Amino acid sequence: MAARMPVIFVSHGGGPWPWVEGMREAFALTEREFAKLPSLLPEKPRAILVVSGHWEESEFTLANASHPPTIYDYSGFPPHTYELKYAAPGAPELATHVAHLLRAAGIVTHEDPSRGFDHGVFVPLYLMYPQAELPVLMLSMKKGYDPATHIRLGEALAPLRDEGVLIFGSGLTYHNMRGFGRSESTQVAAGFEDYLNEAITAEPARRQAMLEHWETAPHSRLAHPREDHLVPLFVVAGAAGEDVGRRVFSDYAMNVTMASYVFGA
Repeated sequence: MAARMPVIFVSHGGGPWPWVEGMREAFALTEREFAKLPSLLPEKPRAILVVSGHWEESEFTLANASHPPTIYDYSGFPPHTYELKYAAPGAPELATHVAHLLRAAGIVTHEDPSRGFDHGVFVPLYLMYPQAELPVLMLSMKKGYDPATHIRLGEALAPLRDEGVLIFGSGLTYHNMRGFGRSESTQVAAGFEDYLNEAITAEPARRQAMLEHWETAPHSRLAHPREDHLVPLFVVAGAAGEDVGRRVFSDYAMNVTMASYVFGA
């Protein structure tokens, strides 16, 4: 049996920032910390399962392509950022296995042979594994963003941790496009992050309750007018099981705090 993998949630930053002058400098701490994340793992994973805040479907969906394309799901960036490639292999056999796990848990699951890597996937993974040698399996969020449903999804995925699979959520702890770069957003992001950090470091039952009721947090809807970038954290927290989480690091860019967490390491 493989060593048990931790589970990780990262705040992935804005667009293709590692390849954009000025943005890369703004996220210098995030770049350094992403490069360190593999050192938290007991061994190199055999595959990575990613839930990105940039992919939702009416039902949970697995990307089962052998060679996923790149999706340029951003606009207004330099031309070279629309030529980026993260050529990691897909994981169709793992997709079949995960589909069985989820269906056994009563979770409706579909498969998509065309879905590619969005920037919530290829930005952090490029900085962690620039050789793109590890198979990557993407799993969508479910429309409606129900926290309990996504926590339950994570619980169903938890056995993968003992099979050498890294469960990886990619979103942002603050995601209000109108708020980035505004001084008044600093307090909003900090207050909401305080709530999240309290939840992540709590014992599992309290963590689940706090995440399910995240809208009661200070500034919740100012920090997340639409919670797509928060949902991957729900999945990761569900997969964490009895492991208590901790904040790996927190960066400050565009006038807001953006935090990343790990459970089980």
